[in-house]
Amino acid sequence: MEKKKIKLDIIGLSYSQTQSGAYALVLGEAEGKRRLPIIIGGPEAQSIAIELEKMQPTRPLTHDLFKSLSEAFHIALVEVVIYNLVEGIFYANLVCRNDAGEVQEIDSRTSDAIALATRFNCPVYTYEFILSSAGIIMEEGGAFAETGQTEKKTPKAGKGDKYSELTTEELQTMLNEAIEDEAYEKAGRIRDELNKRQQS
Repeated sequence: MEKKKIKLDIIGLSYSQTQSGAYALVLGEAEGKRRLPIIIGGPEAQSIAIELEKMQPTRPLTHDLFKSLSEAFHIALVEVVIYNLVEGIFYANLVCRNDAGEVQEIDSRTSDAIALATRFNCPVYTYEFILSSAGIIMEEGGAFAETGQTEKKTPKAGKGDKYSELTTEELQTMLNEAIEDEAYEKAGRIRDELNKRQQS
């Protein structure tokens, strides 16, 4: 009997409070309150954020290249399935289909799978046993009960945050220059500040 898949949505990205230089990718149950935080590396987080924010890199990133290559050979990414969790490591499959209708499952790191899912606009699924063991129920106000992390995508700016002192026009110019120079980490911090101003 096939296990029932549970659809997940991307809730946000935040700096990991447990691992320096890493990020927490938060996936949420589409029809529920459970959240699945996954620790991923900086480059993968950057790639996901660039696509979510619809930034336009001057040259294709690795995940953009994979998408272009797949499309050139008529291969579609149908869905991503996070199918296992072993000793804190999530395992994912890319479910792909060619124009002859043949389906192949390809093993992938979960961070790469999510970065590709954002580009192909395909659904992400997992199973109940993974959500039961690693999912976190959200408290009122959006805080993680066990970890104290929040769903907020943008970290709070500290006193030394130079971007908060600049005008929106200056930030937009800097953002464009950072993207042109392929300085995506800097671009992400500038975009965070711009988003924070729009929300306030």
